[in-house]
Amino acid sequence: MPPSPYVNLSLAEQTQLLDLARQSIHAGLFSDSVPSLNLNQFGDNLRKPCAVFVTLTRNTELRGCIGSLQAVDALAQAVAKSAFNAAFRDRRFTRVKSVELEGLCIEISILSQMESLKALTRQDLLDKLQPGLDGLLLEDQGHRSTFLPKVWEKIPSANQFLEQLMIKAGLPAGHWSSTIRLQRYRSLSFSEN
Repeated sequence: MPPSPYVNLSLAEQTQLLDLARQSIHAGLFSDSVPSLNLNQFGDNLRKPCAVFVTLTRNTELRGCIGSLQAVDALAQAVAKSAFNAAFRDRRFTRVKSVELEGLCIEISILSQMESLKALTRQDLLDKLQPGLDGLLLEDQGHRSTFLPKVWEKIPSANQFLEQLMIKAGLPAGHWSSTIRLQRYRSLSFSEN
């Protein structure tokens, strides 16, 4: 059974969130905190708690990606916070500078609820994964990592997807154990382009 659906958004709501993400990044150039929002100015869909990731690219190269796997904040607030953090707090990159704004592409991924995924063996997991659709959260021995469904565009093989996720978590590529915990999810993703 696939994960339960995420919130459905109109094109106008998607555009509003993309604008909000860009405004949050722009505000971050002049302040070291996430802009506070009056949630009453947003419609019901944008006030629902949602798990969100914001991915920034520049010239098709990753420039930042941060979000939350748990639905804690209202969608509008989660987008503002994730955009700010992707631009200024992703430890893999330096802070976004004003000269980069024009070439920066913003993508928002709204996650469905997590679904526990039981797999007895590595092959069992590979057989259950749905390439192009499933995001995967992996936890084992104090290690944790996730790949959004969008990662399938760069790593289309289920085996390579799992190997790279293991490496990202700090585990060997061929790792498997009886204590491994897996959860899958889907996402609604949209971008400025």
